[in-house]
Amino acid sequence: MTLLMFLGGLIALIAGAELLVRGASRLALSFGISPLVVGLTVVAFGTSAPEMAVSTGAVLNGQTDIAVGNVVGSNIFNVLFILGVSALITPLVVNIQLIRQEAPILIGASLLLLALGLDGRLGFVDGAILAVMMITYTVFLIVQSRKQTQAAQDEYTNEIGSPDPSSWDARLPVQLLLIAVGLGLLVLGADWLVSAATTFARSLGVSELVIGLTIVAAGTSMPEVATSVMAAIKGERDIAVGNVVGSCLFNTLGCLGLAALVSGDKGLLMPAAVLHFDLWVMIAVALACLPVFMTGREIARWEGGVFVLYYAAYVAYVIMAAQQHDALGAYSAAMMGFVIPITIITLVVVLLRRPSR
Repeated sequence: MTLLMFLGGLIALIAGAELLVRGASRLALSFGISPLVVGLTVVAFGTSAPEMAVSTGAVLNGQTDIAVGNVVGSNIFNVLFILGVSALITPLVVNIQLIRQEAPILIGASLLLLALGLDGRLGFVDGAILAVMMITYTVFLIVQSRKQTQAAQDEYTNEIGSPDPSSWDARLPVQLLLIAVGLGLLVLGADWLVSAATTFARSLGVSELVIGLTIVAAGTSMPEVATSVMAAIKGERDIAVGNVVGSCLFNTLGCLGLAALVSGDKGLLMPAAVLHFDLWVMIAVALACLPVFMTGREIARWEGGVFVLYYAAYVAYVIMAAQQHDALGAYSAAMMGFVIPITIITLVVVLLRRPSR
């Protein structure tokens, strides 16, 4: 029964995100908002809506470990697994704007989260800062989009489609219904997924934090998986990258900002394990994006393979740490003393030999 609730919650989250994106995109286009703005805001928010719903619902239910673990785990999953798998399908082109703007902003947002959470909690003021940063970034994108070229506008039109007066979702009542049903499914799916994940954690003797960092994080990232993988298959390779980076920004600023705002007087507690390890992994992953993106302005297949292997290594570490496995010490020493340094040296060498164009 718990497994059915988990699967049902996951399906409801994915379906809710799809309906919300379709309804909101068509509504925005009907009012003459540029396709570029819709792609950078509505679509990015829609694919991050499951994380926001789950994190907020977990806080309201007093399960802050799942709320924090879901966002941190989703960001790690987005970059290492989704970009890795997408790059294995086809080398991914990286738009110059991502290198100059979005990637540095993502790194800055990750460092800001670390600074705000060093005291062990995200209070109301911290949540307000993150939320204001999210709103500021969104407004900045809207203003910036007015200066974009027609080619960029056409690219996002191809991604989300142009309004068709004869289509079934062209009417305002249908668009509002899609948005309402999508939000309803997100709320329902989040409740089911969090409840099932908590039951799993208790029955398996695994902490709610571990479940949030792995199973829930991967589950709520399914919209990003579908969007990026399909974009890679269809040859829309820069969209595959932009979707992931944009979603990570919404997760960090929007999801945790809202979760902290609704957490009440106690604030959103930051688990010690997250502060000492997982948050640093999230920051390292964001930092790794810059040299990877700059090597010829693409993510090659071998780099995608390294990303996927590192995600597998991260999950293995999380599981071993939760079980206090005997091999944890040797595994950590091997990763810190050999694998990670070799990877850094390789990236530096490749970056120096293949300068950004």
